Parts: sequence; structure tokens; C-alpha cells
Amino acid sequence: MKGLHTDLQPFVQLHDYLRKIDPEELNEWIYRAEANNPWFTAENVKSALEGIVELLEPHALEKFYTSYKKNLQPRKIGVIMAGNIPAVGFHDMLCVLLSGNILYAKLSSDDSVLIKKLAALLITFNPLFQERIFFVEQLKNMGAYIATGSDNSAKHFEYYFRNTPNLIRKNRTSVAVINGEESQNELMQLGEDVFNYFGLGCRSVSHLYFPEGYSPVTILSAWEGKFSAVRNHHKYMNNYEYNKAILLIDQVHHFDSGYLLLKESDSIFSHIATLTYSYYRSKKELAELLQANKDQLQCIVSAKQNELFQSISLGQAQHPAITDFADGVDTMAFLTTI
Repeated sequence: MKGLHTDLQPFVQLHDYLRKIDPEELNEWIYRAEANNPWFTAENVKSALEGIVELLEPHALEKFYTSYKKNLQPRKIGVIMAGNIPAVGFHDMLCVLLSGNILYAKLSSDDSVLIKKLAALLITFNPLFQERIFFVEQLKNMGAYIATGSDNSAKHFEYYFRNTPNLIRKNRTSVAVINGEESQNELMQLGEDVFNYFGLGCRSVSHLYFPEGYSPVTILSAWEGKFSAVRNHHKYMNNYEYNKAILLIDQVHHFDSGYLLLKESDSIFSHIATLTYSYYRSKKELAELLQANKDQLQCIVSAKQNELFQSISLGQAQHPAITDFADGVDTMAFLTTI
């Protein structure tokens, strides 16, 4: 695109390429990704690629890039990528390259197809990336590390990388605040936040905050027919059946839609095919609950903005802006100041 910094050109080319990707090529990507990981359905792969197109919108990309001073002393950056949703490590790859550093990525076995496809395209658009993008099985002697994983794996990462600059991410999830006045359309948008990627992402809503007296049946009734297609996914339904059996054995009161389980709990984390919910009696109490869980929250979605907490609109959880960093830690600031 005319006028953009030359460093951005390959990413703008990738943006344009993905927008108009040949259907046969896209089907080949989907086939290989799903064969490697059954959670990566055609719908989820397409959604992830559309998200990358949004990230690479040229004007937003330029504004993002010019907000940071480029690292003039390139360093080897070891990145341990997650594999919970398709191409989830792309943002880290983007930040490492834009910051002028060299990427050494250890891919998750669950997402070993799409990131390599995207990297191959970037190398096509800028052959110099061949010396700045590497996929490896072991990460040693790096200038810095970025690692994404569970709370348990984070402890190991913190130990192993303790003498090197590092950015370690832990378990995060997202929640929705219901005010009781949502329209049918708004509840359907909330459903997108819950069901996209089968709820496997840190931006997937796993807990609902209801106003006192709100019936969970309202939610399940609104979603019936729209999201029941998850019944066709065997791994999702295996989780549903297992979690339902546990609730029945433990005699835990719950609501069951036939493909989604709702149970009352203070925990904001939930299992696949399950949502937890809790009640609040006032805005002040709600703000206190959110504050208590802030270190585990990736984002909050709600129909209305509230002066006591920051939230994004319903249906937007899986559409992060380029400046929406995982765990709320600025990856570019880290990479340009090490």
C-alpha cells in the first residue's frame, strides 16, 4: 500500500492475500489443519484467518508500528506458542518481526500447520524473512523468551528462563456481564463469544454474571437452534457427556440444553461444554467481583458500558484489535526494550 513503511509491506501483502485467498487453497489449509487437530474445524480456521486480516488492516498496522521504536540490535526471541485455537501464535510472530528481532518458534503440536503456512507466505513476500523466521524443537541461548501455557507450565518457564528476559503468560479467561435488559440479538452476539472456537480460547466467555433474580433459562432459550450445531462435533459432545455425568453423579444442580451445561459457581473458569454463572446485587458488588478476578481475566463483555469497569461489546470477544495483548502485557514494549 502506497505510503506505508517498507517494513509493513509483506504484512499488507499477507492481509490482501488472505482476504482473497483461493477457495481451493483455503480448503487445503483447512483439511490439513483439521487432520492435525479435530478442534480446528473449517468454521474455526476461517474465523481465525479473518481475525488475522482484521489485525493486519493497513492503517491500524501502521499506527501500531510507529508507536514503538524498532530494536536496532536484533535478538533471538524464543517463542513457545499455544495451540488452543487456530494460528493463535500469529500475534507473537508479528510482534517479533515488527520489532526487528529474529523469531525462533516452538510450535504446539496442536497447531503445527497454519503458522507455517503464514510464515511461508511472509517469506515469499519478503525473502529476507528466511533469516528471521525459524521453527525449532528446542529453545536454547535466546536473547529473550515469550511463553504461553497453563499456570503449571508457567512455573516451569519462570524457573528455566529466570536468568533471561522473559514474558510468561498463564491461564486467562473471559466473562460476560448481563444486565437483564439484553435484546434477543444481543444474547445471540453473546453466544458467539461463548461458542466460537468451542470456548477454547482465553477470550472465550466461560462465566456469566447475572443480576439477582435472572433466570439462566433465558440464555439457553435464546441460543436454542442457533448454536446447537456443536452437537455434530464428536469431541465437543464427548466433553459435554462427561461433564454432564460428573454433575449428575455429584448431584450438582444445573441447567442442561442438550449441548451446554450451566451451573452456579464463583469460579470464572469452566470446562468445555459448560458455563458457570453467579449473581450480583449491585453495580458496586459486581465491580468488586471483577476486581477480585482481574489477574485471571482476559476481557469482559457486556451490552452496556459501566463506569466501574472496562468492557467490550457483546460479540466482540473473538475480534481483538492489534493492541489487545494477551494477559494485558504489551508484547511490543517488551520486545523493543530488552
